Amino acid sequence: MDILLIILGIILILIGLAGCIVPIVPGPPISYGGIILLHLTEKVHFDQKFLITWAIIVTAVTVIDFMTPIWGTKKFGGTRRGTWGATIGLLLGLFFFPPIGIILGPFVGAVVGELTHSEDMKKAVRSGLGSLLGFLIGTGLKFVVSGFLLYHFFKAAF
Repeated sequence: MDILLIILGIILILIGLAGCIVPIVPGPPISYGGIILLHLTEKVHFDQKFLITWAIIVTAVTVIDFMTPIWGTKKFGGTRRGTWGATIGLLLGLFFFPPIGIILGPFVGAVVGELTHSEDMKKAVRSGLGSLLGFLIGTGLKFVVSGFLLYHFFKAAF
């Protein structure tokens, strides 16, 4: 049974890492699931403080990841239309133009959204850059957290 849990844990860790790039797949929570599966084995038992701390970190990063593109758009002068455009661009980019659409979709969406509000191209591009920056920050945070979970998994399992 332990071998099955470890194999499933490895699969979850790897899916979690992939989920750091794919917006719909929640990378860190899936990686955390791998840690939980390893914890359920007879071989490895993580400290309760470790599990709670990482659960809080994973939850916080997941929430922050949803907020950073919106924050970036607003911080760079974007309006509500730019924020909606970034969201729609992300979804369209994900489904119709992967993998590059995942990165460029929010940028293009924010620019188009801003242009429906105003004809100021400079402001629209600035809003798009803010959305892109927010997306990259969120992705980076997810990679860091999933990377730490990967490290702890393999350190404890092997």
